[in-house]
Amino acid sequence: MARALSRSARQLYGSQSVLRPQQHAVPIRFYAKEAAPKALKGDEMLKGIFLEVKKKFETAVGVLRKEKITIDPEDPVAVEQYAKVMKTVRENVQHGRSVLRVSKDTIKQRTAEVQDARSYLLALKDIRLKRGITDELGAEAMMMDALEKVEKEIKKPLMRNDKKGMTLLTEEFNKINQKLGIRKENLPKYEEELEKKIAKAQLEELKKDAFEAMETQKKREEFNDEEMPEVKSLDIRNML
Repeated sequence: MARALSRSARQLYGSQSVLRPQQHAVPIRFYAKEAAPKALKGDEMLKGIFLEVKKKFETAVGVLRKEKITIDPEDPVAVEQYAKVMKTVRENVQHGRSVLRVSKDTIKQRTAEVQDARSYLLALKDIRLKRGITDELGAEAMMMDALEKVEKEIKKPLMRNDKKGMTLLTEEFNKINQKLGIRKENLPKYEEELEKKIAKAQLEELKKDAFEAMETQKKREEFNDEEMPEVKSLDIRNML
């Protein structure tokens, strides 16, 4: 189950993985009491990162110790509860940022160096797949078709700094939103739906990891006579 718990902790931040404290080793001189050399600016920065990440990690684990999580992605109630727990973690660790805001930050970071519109859309697709979110409306294909149309019109690949070309693409995207019935005023509803989709995908990963861990356990001789519990009956709070 250690692997499953590790997966749970990493998933707490959606696109921003939780870095465990041991991932940022602090130079031993920080703990020396005598004749300690003056710390370099880089060392101080590393120490600050370590302490910040440690605090966030402990906060996240603190929430998990209090909230019941049922590892059952097929149970709507379990999915809703898991989404609620992840939202609580975000509010405590990321100062109340919504899942849409976190997603926007992830997109901004991942696409900062992307110059052309096609690579940008492919990056969005990659982010979606890694989050385990399905494109049920087929919006991605429509967006690619819109890009093809614009590039055919301007007779060259569309670059993100091409204001005229990007304006044409935005107009095409607005048509897609209208066709799909996507409205700005419904953003809170879309956010709730997105949170549940992410929660379901993460529970599926947790279930898979927990099942694999138990299967490995069963192969050990000392556990041959033991009946393994159902994954959904496990209580993560007892293992933290």
